[in-house]
Amino acid sequence: MTNFTAVAELQDLVADLPRFNQLLKAFAQKLQLNLADFEADHISVRCHQNTTADRWRQGFMQCGSLLNETQINGRPICLFDLPESLPVGPWSIDLVELPYPGDKRYPHEGWEHVELVLSGGAEGFYARALAQLADEALVAPGIKLKQSSPKGENERVPNPTLAITDGSITIKFHPHSLRDVVASER
Repeated sequence: MTNFTAVAELQDLVADLPRFNQLLKAFAQKLQLNLADFEADHISVRCHQNTTADRWRQGFMQCGSLLNETQINGRPICLFDLPESLPVGPWSIDLVELPYPGDKRYPHEGWEHVELVLSGGAEGFYARALAQLADEALVAPGIKLKQSSPKGENERVPNPTLAITDGSITIKFHPHSLRDVVASER
């Protein structure tokens, strides 16, 4: 299998990873989060056009394998398992989420968020996730929080999400890994 950095269709993402890592480090400091204390589940990209999503999909198929594709909120979401992990913050991440474009426009096409697992199930999840953040981070200018419960077609494991963003980068928490969610669908 080809290394991620050598895939022609992914060169914009290769070039974008240092930017993402720099923003992630600064955002974590602003939130007073020690990223090394958390288990990273996956990293996700965002794009505005189906042609870009198709190109990235072709690229990820050269350096990984399609773990799952499901419809969430009316659009395909693809998960790619990479045999060679990507260096993201303090982690090595081997799972990439590629959502096809929806109605929302993102300020940047490229790497957009990481998702971290807070074990303990769905019950009491939002309180556990909020407890990870310093009170002053929750009221800092430009910081937005969003609670959601996206669900795939055959998903049996509730996996609520708490997203924290500054508009440039997002960190999300959820109680189950996507691999566990995908396994629940089978």
